[in-house]
Amino acid sequence: MKINAIGYSLKQGLKNMVKNRLLTIASIGTMVACLFILGLFYIILNNFQFMVSQLEDTVSVVVFFREDIEQDEIDAIERAIRKRPELQSIRFISPEEAWENFRQGFEEFPEVLSGFDEDNPLEQSASFEIYLDDISRQGDFVQYVEGLSGVRHVRRSEEAADIIQGFNVFVAYISITIIAILLVVSMFLISNTVRIGISMRKEEIKIMKLIGATDGFIRRPFVFEGMIIGLIGGVIPLTILGFAYNNVIVYIQEEFNILVDFLVFLEPNEIFSVLIPLILGIGIGIGIIGSKLTLIKHLDV
Repeated sequence: MKINAIGYSLKQGLKNMVKNRLLTIASIGTMVACLFILGLFYIILNNFQFMVSQLEDTVSVVVFFREDIEQDEIDAIERAIRKRPELQSIRFISPEEAWENFRQGFEEFPEVLSGFDEDNPLEQSASFEIYLDDISRQGDFVQYVEGLSGVRHVRRSEEAADIIQGFNVFVAYISITIIAILLVVSMFLISNTVRIGISMRKEEIKIMKLIGATDGFIRRPFVFEGMIIGLIGGVIPLTILGFAYNNVIVYIQEEFNILVDFLVFLEPNEIFSVLIPLILGIGIGIGIIGSKLTLIKHLDV
């Protein structure tokens, strides 16, 4: 494509946008709303998944052994567990450590601990404390461990795992539904903008066709128009989200500092290194698709 042809197409696309400024503004506004919500949900979902991954690190599976178990059997259980692909970490908790942890939880109630100065009531409570890299695989892992020889009991956090997974799926479905609706609306408005531009330039298009203009040359300004609308519709929400992200994080951490250990957010570069090309790509893509679908239907060249 020659430079002057690109310049002409771009100029005509901009001219059509100005002539149909109300529809252009409506198209850009809808695109901004759509991509802003898409970006917002992307940020929320990624931060939520990051927080969930942090929370998963606190959800453990505890394996207790048969009371008369020997050390070589414990070692065999550990070797078997370490072969599991979902394993993140495993740590042996001795009876002495278990009792010390229990004591620390009741330091404010010394009467509860009276009489146990010499004896360890948790003498038979040696265990493995296990963390998984995917909490959704906890059920299969527990079933496997319960079948190992020498295992007396496996304590799992089933409720926590179900709540985390259920909420994650719910948020994802809601996000997909809202975004899909807005994308369809955006494409519809861009199509209308292009269609009106075609009707306004009907005579000009006929003359261009008569003097030998190619189909691609005639179609190109309308495709550029859709691309420009999509590009503007992507830049605006990215600017708003980029400005707001850090400020919102600072506000939440200051106002809800009691939850600071749970509310751990991703760094901006981790979010926007993916979000910027994603939003711009979707915006321009919708503009091109909406324009081409309209051209196929309404422009007979």
